[in-house]
Amino acid sequence: MRDDRQRLDKWLWFARFARSRPAAVRLVEEGHVRVASKRVENPALGVKPGDVLTLALPHATLVVRVIGFAERRGSYEQAQTLYEVLSGPERGDQPLAPDAPEG
Repeated sequence: MRDDRQRLDKWLWFARFARSRPAAVRLVEEGHVRVASKRVENPALGVKPGDVLTLALPHATLVVRVIGFAERRGSYEQAQTLYEVLSGPERGDQPLAPDAPEG
């Protein structure tokens, strides 16, 4: 793979979105990952800095931008330097309508 890219499954594992590399592969193969709004089913796809990923995780949906790569899986703090969160967790528990003013 080129130096400016990293396999999607490795990046997901290094960024701590999956507990293991096989779990990262399953996440991709089951269609829970989108790159640039397109569903990806190939865990060997090369991601590059600037790519926007949508991750449908078990308890939340996140949109993140790839910022960098790692050579190995590190701490949670190190993993956070690999991406920028563009939208927070959406758990479906927001109110359906804004609160009406009382009066």
